[in-house]
Amino acid sequence: MLQIIRERWRQGFRTGKFPKAEPVLPPRFRGLPTFSGDCPPDCGKACETLCPSGACKQVDGRLVLDLGRCLFCADCPACPHGRITFGNDYRLAVRQRQDLLYSGGEYALAQPLEPERLKLFGRSLKLRQVSAGGCNGCEADCNVLGTLVFDLGRFGIQFVASPRHADGILVTGPITENMRSAVLDTYEATPAPKIVIAVGACGINGGPFSGSSEVSPGLDSLLPVNLYIPGCPPHPYTILDGLLRLLGRR
Repeated sequence: MLQIIRERWRQGFRTGKFPKAEPVLPPRFRGLPTFSGDCPPDCGKACETLCPSGACKQVDGRLVLDLGRCLFCADCPACPHGRITFGNDYRLAVRQRQDLLYSGGEYALAQPLEPERLKLFGRSLKLRQVSAGGCNGCEADCNVLGTLVFDLGRFGIQFVASPRHADGILVTGPITENMRSAVLDTYEATPAPKIVIAVGACGINGGPFSGSSEVSPGLDSLLPVNLYIPGCPPHPYTILDGLLRLLGRR
């Protein structure tokens, strides 16, 4: 017992100070993208062909990146002229799907729930997480929120075992045909009023499997989505920031 106490004392306080203090992320972290310069006249919309996930479009000579589709590739192959780079801003969650269409400048971060729902969920939010055919990347980053570093429970947010005990569902994965009914049944089993959260490129738009007949074109094609958290996978701080913004805590 004394050894346990001594070791606990040696380790000290492990929980991060977020959101009072901004997290320190590694230099290689890929967050909100930045665009440099204008598209050259002879570009020919090469980005639309080169982007593996179809996230990059050129509209009237303006580069538009769909963060709901973007896989945040380390060396972005979309722009052959090197216009796209990724910054260190982890704050990516939004309330509306169209807000993920980013062309630089100000980014429309998620706004809180409506006042009526904030009264219900603002201090206590229980979520049922559904892995709808994911690779376990988004699922792992959701699970890690329960560890000492992030301590999701200190914000009154918890993942629960049954949708009947939940205030909403958090869906990861591309929603395969085999998981479609499971997602819909989980939603129906959750008592109203309820919220729906789409996490990761797969949950938002099918990810690298988009266009396949075996996956959904996105969670919002099946259910009304209240929060979109992009990434492949999104960083735990990105998920946590989105949840806190939804509850008016950021």
